[in-house]
Amino acid sequence: MQRFYITTPIYYVNAKPHLGHAYTTTVADSLNRFHRLMGEETYFLTGTDEHGDKIVQAAESNGQTPQEYVDVISKLFKDLWPGMNISNNDFIRTTEPRHKEVVQQILQKVYDSGDIYFGEYGGHYCFGCERFYTEKELVNGMCPDHQTKPEYIAEKNYFFKMSKYRDWLLEHIRKNPDFIRPERYRNEVVSLLESGELEDLCISRPKTRLTWGIELPFDADYVTYVWFDALINYVAALGYPEGDKFKKFWPVANHLVAKDILKPHAIFWPTMLKAAGIEPYQHLNVHGYWLVEDTKMSKSLGNVIEPLAMKDAYGLDAFRYFLLREMSFGQDSSFSEKALVGRLNADLANDLGNLFNRTLSMTHKYFGGAIPRPEVEDVVDAEIKKLGQAAMQSFQDFFSDLKFSRALEGLWELVRGLNKYIDETAPWALFKEKNTGRLSTVIYVLLENMRKIAVHLWPVMPEASEKMLEQLGITFAPEKINLPKEMDVWGLLESDTVVAETSNLFPRVDLPAEAEPEKPAKAKKAKKEAKAEAVEEIPEIDFDDFQKLDLRVGTVQSVEKHPDADRLLLVQVDTGEKDLRQVVAGLADYFQPDDLVGRQVVVVANLKPRKLRKQLSRGMILAVKTENGMELLTPSGQVAPGSKVS
Repeated sequence: MQRFYITTPIYYVNAKPHLGHAYTTTVADSLNRFHRLMGEETYFLTGTDEHGDKIVQAAESNGQTPQEYVDVISKLFKDLWPGMNISNNDFIRTTEPRHKEVVQQILQKVYDSGDIYFGEYGGHYCFGCERFYTEKELVNGMCPDHQTKPEYIAEKNYFFKMSKYRDWLLEHIRKNPDFIRPERYRNEVVSLLESGELEDLCISRPKTRLTWGIELPFDADYVTYVWFDALINYVAALGYPEGDKFKKFWPVANHLVAKDILKPHAIFWPTMLKAAGIEPYQHLNVHGYWLVEDTKMSKSLGNVIEPLAMKDAYGLDAFRYFLLREMSFGQDSSFSEKALVGRLNADLANDLGNLFNRTLSMTHKYFGGAIPRPEVEDVVDAEIKKLGQAAMQSFQDFFSDLKFSRALEGLWELVRGLNKYIDETAPWALFKEKNTGRLSTVIYVLLENMRKIAVHLWPVMPEASEKMLEQLGITFAPEKINLPKEMDVWGLLESDTVVAETSNLFPRVDLPAEAEPEKPAKAKKAKKEAKAEAVEEIPEIDFDDFQKLDLRVGTVQSVEKHPDADRLLLVQVDTGEKDLRQVVAGLADYFQPDDLVGRQVVVVANLKPRKLRKQLSRGMILAVKTENGMELLTPSGQVAPGSKVS
């Protein structure tokens, strides 16, 4: 059996968990679930990093001992993950005895081999980074990350011969091009190694300056530098050196980190492993930052996003979906509630939610809720099956390659394709025609494809996936799912199984209105009068100007979603002319395509044609914006298409 081992960074406990931590851990959880469904045995590790200068400073500012402080913050992380539906197998803390023992064991092994030596060093030390910087690394004399001037410190310490392994590491990266991914970060590491500026690593701190750390096994006057300590958690948690988990999972180790800790994981850690006689990890997977208003999140800037607040406001699975769909792995991405709500409404409410609700409702309306037996097949059924196979293959390939956004977009090709399939096959018409053989096939094709979508979404949206399957009459069991086989098997839904009557997993949501500060009565009165004056100032037009408008009633014949714009619909309207008139309308946030077919609308027929996202629009459909959404302007009774409004 193939295996998969995924780790998050062990999060530094100098601050509470935020969106960045939630993203990394959600990605790790989704990968762990995905590889389980791919038929692999998996192991998922997360935890907290609890030593170093910054912890001492944070504890002192809180009036606590370092141990008291790390106990509180570590618990915040540990308690957060169940609420985010994180399925980690282990949670390790660097203050645990099992970790300390392995750190000291590896330190002694590397020291005995001659790769650790004692020396004196003077350098620019940043307490925020807990590391020394060279003159070349400083930017205008400042730490490049914290924009503060480091303190020059000269002291005797122990050093790891990291530079000794420079050539080996370069060769290993070149022979294994996916060792660090995406490629941009591999290139960054190669460039740094080729520069010839790799120095030996200071791996200790004298107890005269810092006592909060793991004592060196060969010198009780020193504690271990936090990075030589923290990285070892990845093997300590597996029971290095003789543990069964270490033997099973270390050969397939995948580390997941943000780009700000690339160097320790891409250079410190592999050289440490080599010196200790341990094979390097399989992959280092590096993601970008979540930005808020194009700025990296920072407690000092007050722009930190609380993950639980987003989860409670919009639902956990919608939040998880947004995180993986919105960010292209490896690149920075901007977070906003507006973007989250837009993605939720467009992808989940309009596309996926609408597909489930329509199909379940039709199953009850036409077959009493029981899954029908497919009978009469048509070419359109084969086409949608082919689209499904391509969508599932795309999802599996891209997800394996950590291209989560593209994986989900590939699966949504099937979601949108099924909504279009409903419009093309018109089950309501088949029902009226009493074409039961054809109708039963259409409904079965929809339901079986919905089952396939639900199982593929389990890694990203586990709760919603299980509820979708429950609505299809299935009890979810991950051990019974094999995603690669899903592309070839068909017909796993048993006929006569009763499905749910409706589905409302993803209701549409609105952004919370920003409360305006209470204003004095005079200000309110002035604002009201100003508003009245503004209304009165709307410029008047002559009757001749009004006559220039050609307003005509049309009947909507068909509607489909714009291929390149989530909020636009391509509406084909019969306005009494020889050909149907296409109007590109911004109504997708308010109406499903099915809702508009057959309705009469008022069209500005003599509006100059223009292209909207490469689609020609010949007119404008009139509508009224209300507090609850949008209402179409329509005649009070049925009139002939092309009737002129006068």
